[in-house]
Order: sequence, then structure tokens, then C-alpha cells
Amino acid sequence: MMALSELDDEIIHNMAIGAVFSDFGGKINSIDFHRTADLLVTASEDDSVRLYDISNAKLIKTTYHKKHGADQICFTHHPSSVICSSKSNFDSTGESLRYLSMYDNRCLRYFKGHKERIVSLCMSPVNDSFMSGSLDHTVRIWDLRVNACQGILHLRGRPTVSYDQQGLVFAVAMEGGAIKLFDSRSYDKGPFDTFLVGGDTAEVCDIKFSNDGKSMLLTTTNNNVYVLDAYAGEKRCGFTLDHSPNVNIEATFTPDGQYVVSGSGDGTLHAWSVNTRNKVASWDSYIGVASCLKWAPRRVMFAAASSVLTFWIPDHTKGADELGGQPEQAS
Repeated sequence: MMALSELDDEIIHNMAIGAVFSDFGGKINSIDFHRTADLLVTASEDDSVRLYDISNAKLIKTTYHKKHGADQICFTHHPSSVICSSKSNFDSTGESLRYLSMYDNRCLRYFKGHKERIVSLCMSPVNDSFMSGSLDHTVRIWDLRVNACQGILHLRGRPTVSYDQQGLVFAVAMEGGAIKLFDSRSYDKGPFDTFLVGGDTAEVCDIKFSNDGKSMLLTTTNNNVYVLDAYAGEKRCGFTLDHSPNVNIEATFTPDGQYVVSGSGDGTLHAWSVNTRNKVASWDSYIGVASCLKWAPRRVMFAAASSVLTFWIPDHTKGADELGGQPEQAS
């Protein structure tokens, strides 16, 4: 695959679908790339967790979780271990999060505490800590090695959480569009800074930090996408997408932080240059509204998903005007 250092407007413009996986039995709820291995994991409404090798676009393994379902998912540091949130039955058992081994299909640990659905989940990039945000208006901080919750933040509204790439800071979005920044080592002292996205009080449904830690990407429930200066909170650029009732879209940085790719309510995907604020590409997703969208950490590739999973890679065989034909199905 092409080196990430070569990213430019032309390469972004020439991204096209390279593989399609359409055997899901329902909407894909979340996807995640491993930080260092060429792996992608998905959690779907058909109660499946699926592991893919992204270097050759192959499904490696599928496990089913009928008792609890599969909702939010993220890799731990180990390439065959994931954290998965429950979709059902945690009201009675409290088993809202599970630490799963994909290698032998075992649950290594349950994490109890949340009373309602988890809508945001992220793993620390530097240690065994992870965070979950729930519709019960709490953010809980956990450690993979122990069952008990390590910390809890009580918030207003729908909480969204994200660590920066150094693991030193985490961001929490809450009611009214407010973004609060915490020191990961002393979060109990409260936030050290608060940002407001000027004039937009829609709830933030996703936060991502750029790899260099300088920018923060926000996606809101009314399909606005913002890039903020992560230090001062100032808006660097913003984009408005078509509405998608009952579906939250997702946006992603490229690994160099120079481009943003986002879904939209009309089933298209768009890419912008952060520095010039210009749109550099628009594509038909072919899968309807892409509710999951992430760029691979070490590859010139991104994944977009609805009830179908697609891998996007540079297409060097076609001119810009020829792109967009229906791709072949991946095996």
C-alpha cells in the first residue's frame, strides 16, 4: 500500500471502493482499527463481532453475542482483544461492558455500572485505561485489569469521550455543545478547560483528536462537522452535511491531520483540506448513509459502514472523471 507521507489532494480525490462486505444481518453499530496491526473490528445489530485483515481485505473471524448484543467496540492494545458494550440485558445484570478475546471467543472480564446504553467508548493509547459514555449521563473510567469502575463523571446530556493520541488529555462533550478537557492523571480535579462551538448547541456525537494533538474533530447530531484548535478551542473550519434522521454520521481525520472525511445524510461521502478549507472530493458511498467512518492509522485507506462494510483505497487505474463505478464484492 502507498505510504501515508504521500497524501495529497489528488490521492484523496482518487479514493474508491476496493472491497465490499455485505453479509451483515443488520446495521453496523461501530468499527475500530487497531493502532499498530492491520486489523479492523466491527460490532453489528446482528449480534456479531467481526475481525478483518485490512492488508488483504479478508474476514478473519466472526463471533456472535446473542445474550448481550454488540454495540460500541474498540481494540485494546492486544490485536486479538476488544472491549464491547452491551445492547441488551444489562438493565438486569449490569454487565454493560465486556472484555473479549477474539482468539478463543472468551469473555475475559465484565464491567458493571452503566444503567443505559453506552454511546461512546475509547481506549487509552498508552495504558490499560478506557472510558465509556452512557445515556445514563455518566462517563466511567475503567482499567482492563480490574472489574471495578476507577472513576465516574456525572454530566448533563449525551456524553461523548475521546483520548488525545498521547493519552495525557481526554475530552468529554455534553449538553449544549460544551467540550471539557481533563488531565488523564488528575481528572478528579475537574476540567482544566472548556470549549464551546460558537452558536451550535447540538449534541456532539463523536470526538477525534488529530495524531499531532493540535486539532480536534467534532461531529454533531445535526450533521455539522467542526475542526477546532485543540489548545485554544478556536474553530479552524466547519462543514454542514445533509440531515440523516435517526442516524448519526461519523467523520475522520487522515493520519497526517491534513484532511477530514465525512459521511452525509444523502448517502454521499466528502473530503476537505483542513488547511485550505476546500472540498477535495465527493463520492457516492453506494451503501446509504455511512454511520461509521474511520481512516486506518497506518494505511492510505478508510472504512465506511452502514449495514454494509466498505474499504476505500486509492484507485490508480481510472481518471478522476471515471471514478465511481460499482465495485466488485469482496470474498
